[in-house]
Amino acid sequence: MKFTRIITLFITLLAFVLSRCDLQGSVLPQVELELVADGFTSPVLLVEPEDGSPRLFVVDQVGIIWIVSAGKRIEKPFLDLRPHIVELNAFYDERGLLGLALHPDFATNGHFYVSYSGTPQAGLSPTEWDHTTYISEFTVSANDHNQANPDSERVLLAMDKPGYNYEAGHIAFGPDGYLYIATGDSVRDPATEVGKFAQDTSSLLGKILRIDVNGTADTGQNYLIPADNPFASGEGRPEIFAYGFRNPYRFSFDVSDSGKTRLFVADVGQTLMEEVNLIEPGGNYGWSIREGTACFNPQNWNQPLEICPTSGLSEPIIAYTHQDDLSAIIGGMVYRGNDLPDLTGNYVFGDWGRGNGCLFVAYPPAWGRGLWKTAEIQAKIPGNQAGIGQLLGIGQDENGEIYLLTKAPGTGPIGNSGAVYKILPSSE
Repeated sequence: MKFTRIITLFITLLAFVLSRCDLQGSVLPQVELELVADGFTSPVLLVEPEDGSPRLFVVDQVGIIWIVSAGKRIEKPFLDLRPHIVELNAFYDERGLLGLALHPDFATNGHFYVSYSGTPQAGLSPTEWDHTTYISEFTVSANDHNQANPDSERVLLAMDKPGYNYEAGHIAFGPDGYLYIATGDSVRDPATEVGKFAQDTSSLLGKILRIDVNGTADTGQNYLIPADNPFASGEGRPEIFAYGFRNPYRFSFDVSDSGKTRLFVADVGQTLMEEVNLIEPGGNYGWSIREGTACFNPQNWNQPLEICPTSGLSEPIIAYTHQDDLSAIIGGMVYRGNDLPDLTGNYVFGDWGRGNGCLFVAYPPAWGRGLWKTAEIQAKIPGNQAGIGQLLGIGQDENGEIYLLTKAPGTGPIGNSGAVYKILPSSE
């Protein structure tokens, strides 16, 4: 038992000894942040359409999709879903408009998809549950490509959520053309129900889902199930691609020069650790058996168990402990742009930092196995700001360049302190 305790402690230490922002490794040369647009409330996502137009779509948690063009935010929203969003708590909330994915043929068909926290389904949702997450299709207006048709909503998937937390909400199309959906292990009472859904393959919560939006099933559902989904033939919900997640807030795909596709999922931890996983179809990523590399203790979240059944669980590639301000991972992507050659081929991510965000880059291990080495990226911020503030999201344009989505510390989904910055090489 003593030997087991030593091994557990050693693994935890390997999962990074932290200062406030410093994980491990050398600090990279400084980068600079250039303000792209501001005046948002809580910007959580940025995407750029591959249609030749110099436009950035910015998702604001309160329920609005904005377009930034030629360095300015277009005055009228692309889509305003505020009437559909549940009432958000002003001090803090994980619900709202959280996902936007443009159809691979967006330039020709104008279809796009959103994920939002809406009011429960009348007569269908459990009365004591909190809200329903909707995955819906909309279409761009036939008369103005900077406006969506608000009456074009077609609900693909509606998932009832018992709690207001662990919402996840990110959606994106993979290189395979299918829509991937991140769902959190939302529970009504975390004190007694923590980890209730993530290991249950009959539930869509705590999962990465994968669906085909280009068809309608014989049953009438507005999507199809890819034939090679892990549970397409039974033993679980056919939409499930991977499971065992707590709050997979952001994920991203990377296609290497050799054509290999990798799916990175950042999973926000409970009390002790944050993690990033490389996803395999049907993989089990541990929650709530493990939190990062530690054995989760549902009776005492601050005291990990000495041992837990780990057979069949996939190992994270990044795992670090909560120390000082580090508290909630903000998933990013492998950098494939041209402006920052030192980052090329490496995974850029951040941490919410209890409202004082941090930015990192992770390098794959030399021998291909084990935890990735991680270093802090020092970001020079324009103006007199002391720090990034609340880091809410990391976006990427069609050239592979990276953007940060932030807002002022200490505020929930209110006000207009939200901003979008582009990461540039340092001029020093």
